[in-house]
Amino acid sequence: MKKLTGQDRSITTTWRPATQAVRGGTARSHFGETSEAIFLTSGFTYDCAGDAAARFAGEQQGMTYSRLQNPTVEMLEERIALMEGAEAARCMASGMAAMTAALLCQLSAGDHVVAGRAAFGSCRWLTDTLLPRFGIESTIVDGTDNDAWKAAIRPNTRLFFFETPANPTLDIVDLEAVCRIAKDAGVLTIVDNAFATPLLQRPLDYGADIVAYSATKMMDGQGRVLAGAVCGTKEFIDNTLLSFTRNTGPTLSAFNAWVVLKGMETLDLRIRRQSENALQVAQFLEKRVPRALYPGLASHPQHALAMKQMSAGGTIIAVYLDGGRSQAHGLLDALELIDISNNIGDSRSLMTHPSSTTHAGLSAEVRAAMGVEEGMLRLNVGLEDPLDLIDDLDRALKAVGL
Repeated sequence: MKKLTGQDRSITTTWRPATQAVRGGTARSHFGETSEAIFLTSGFTYDCAGDAAARFAGEQQGMTYSRLQNPTVEMLEERIALMEGAEAARCMASGMAAMTAALLCQLSAGDHVVAGRAAFGSCRWLTDTLLPRFGIESTIVDGTDNDAWKAAIRPNTRLFFFETPANPTLDIVDLEAVCRIAKDAGVLTIVDNAFATPLLQRPLDYGADIVAYSATKMMDGQGRVLAGAVCGTKEFIDNTLLSFTRNTGPTLSAFNAWVVLKGMETLDLRIRRQSENALQVAQFLEKRVPRALYPGLASHPQHALAMKQMSAGGTIIAVYLDGGRSQAHGLLDALELIDISNNIGDSRSLMTHPSSTTHAGLSAEVRAAMGVEEGMLRLNVGLEDPLDLIDDLDRALKAVGL
């Protein structure tokens, strides 16, 4: 079989993101398939022993083992890198594999990390529990306070790590300001961009060094497979991240990569329609509940900053009820259309109670400091007719006395 025929990157980088989401990274075999091929293989063969030695020595291009490279996975990596405006990307088995690798590949005992307080529960577990086990200190700051980032810097600070919009409170970090503070101090920034995707926000454009994703979310977008990605310079991906992933094995399967490739073909359509739906639902909710947070609403305390950094508000709404966990659970139980689920980024509308699901592993004190209250709900708005979603929420709100 002949080698795959890839694209000229000098051409693909000039394409706009919607085009890159469909075409970016495609490499075809001699069969000329239109849909990307799935290479379900663990290993690869060589024409001679010398070729095997040359590939392992890095002297010859080519595949060796799917823990290191796989043609289908490489197509997804190139597509994500193109959309992100990054030199390179590395895909992994899940979003948390990507977050963990992005941190551990470059940290050592004695280093210090500054992290935003509002984050996915497992990301806070990394900074609060895992890193200290290896002698890596972390300081948690209010990500919306630029001065707090600057004040937290120490001589041994290596990384800033944050998510914007944050999960699940939708705090917005000022990308340009915080990345500038980091650069002035010689600190690298890792941004979790899962809520926005590169179609709504590109952190590298604001000075971020590394962008990490749960591609499980909007990139697949249909609740099918797990996947993660880390984007950055070619030097970082090849010389820092690759050795970590090669030897620890958080490998993305070729099948999952293919599913995400298919999902990305509709990413531009889905995220824009879902953002439109979310805005309409958020406008309803802010009139019916004690507090509703959505970056696209003028009532969001950081609306102006969000709209400066993002081209739309995204798919997630934070809903706050005054009746605590019992009222929040009651609303969930009264839903008929919207599913109770801890996932996000799906084409179906999903709602969850973070305190008892995604952030249950954190202490009550940490949850309170993050703004994850007992009466808080997180709503992922999907592709359904927004009026049907509003009808469902209206019924559920009435059922709990709202």
